[in-house]
Amino acid sequence: MRILITGGTGFIGKTLCPLLASQGHELVLWTRQLKPKLPEGVIDYVHELSELEENSIQAVINLAGAGIADKRWSEERKQLLISSRVKTTELLVEWMEAQSIKPEVLISASAVGYYGEQGSERVTEQTQPVAGFTHDLCAAWEAAALTAEKLGIRVCLVRTGVVLGQGGGSLAKMLPAFRLGLGGRLGSGQHWFPWIHLDDMAKIYAWLLKNEQASGVFNASAPNPVTNAEFTKALGKALNRPTIFPMPEAVLKVLFGEMAELLLVSAKMLPEQLEKEGFEFIYPDLERALEKSV
Repeated sequence: MRILITGGTGFIGKTLCPLLASQGHELVLWTRQLKPKLPEGVIDYVHELSELEENSIQAVINLAGAGIADKRWSEERKQLLISSRVKTTELLVEWMEAQSIKPEVLISASAVGYYGEQGSERVTEQTQPVAGFTHDLCAAWEAAALTAEKLGIRVCLVRTGVVLGQGGGSLAKMLPAFRLGLGGRLGSGQHWFPWIHLDDMAKIYAWLLKNEQASGVFNASAPNPVTNAEFTKALGKALNRPTIFPMPEAVLKVLFGEMAELLLVSAKMLPEQLEKEGFEFIYPDLERALEKSV
């Protein structure tokens, strides 16, 4: 297949692109960067969708979006988080509609934030969400992607947990403190922490691309979620460092404002639909995943 990818230079994209290329796909990147450093496997890039040859794309993978934890959530930042996801997706669907031969599938990223605060309840694809900024963001993002179904295009929505891997993501921000022995649980540590290894994340996108029967929502997290306290202990063990410096919830809220929600919200997310359809995880358990990530 010839695949158009947005967000391909990001943390997930840099692992996904080589995997797809190894499976024989041709990859074209849609990017705003003037001179992007192309991930391994990408053969071409465009700055505008109008630069693409008509009817040349058979699949679209949409990973685009400003980093949700990169900066404090001012009202201006919130609007950027929304527009970088929703507007990009809307433009993709508009472009697909203009093609006389439509792409077969749109696989579009979303996030665990769709569900909001869920306490200790099991979170499957059927769980009803709790209102909040991250839910509103993800709901608008997903709604934009789902409009492609009206064009006869298969749509998969990938609600992603915290991605663990070398060279980026949330773990890269945690490691300096933990390596110094200054890491610890966040708040009470009892909130659930849905995680997934980067290699499994890339494998999910490739699997959804290949499996033509797959459509709808898929929770992209390992089948064995842990609490923040359990994750903290496991990370300390992987680094052979103590984890005795907890960060009180009140301090997190002062430091990060509303964005502290990302660190404290509880969602025991489970990949029910992926497992039901036969997906097999490379790293189902946290200990092995951390061994390959630190």
